[in-house]
Amino acid sequence: MVISGSALKRLRLEAALTQRQLAELVDVSQPHIAKIEKEKVDPRLSTVNRILKVLTEREGKKCGEIMSRHVISIKPSTRVAKVSQLMMKYAISQLPVLEGGKIVGTITEDSIVRNLSTTLADEKVERIMQAPLPSVPEDTNVSMIQPLLQDHPAVLVVRRGEIVGIMARSDLLKVISKAL
Repeated sequence: MVISGSALKRLRLEAALTQRQLAELVDVSQPHIAKIEKEKVDPRLSTVNRILKVLTEREGKKCGEIMSRHVISIKPSTRVAKVSQLMMKYAISQLPVLEGGKIVGTITEDSIVRNLSTTLADEKVERIMQAPLPSVPEDTNVSMIQPLLQDHPAVLVVRRGEIVGIMARSDLLKVISKAL
């Protein structure tokens, strides 16, 4: 999905902000915002991220409102072949690894690709899993997890220590695309 200047303008107008107000919140000049909206400049990713953060922060969405509620998890003893099948079937790129109801790790497409070998399909997840995904309470503002999603493929959403959902980067794109 491409975030166009006209889409950013539409979001800005829906947030009832002037170009000058948005510029101040994002820490750029008003003429720069105008050029972005008219698509006369190709802004840096960091600038677009700051603009989107300001515009989505104003909406005040909570993680519990936009998370994916169906969380598929696996055990450390699960074979990588099974994980691969689940990822393909459900079009997901990461799975939390649980043991006895506790989060003990994460398996991602990236960790599978990094460990490719002729015997990987028969290996157990525990051999290649990564550290657990970060977790946040369901009432956390979406804008607060943006920094986490820059370093992690997803964030687990919890209620009283129990996983109730997951927020992947694609879930943030859904919020933005609904506003477009």
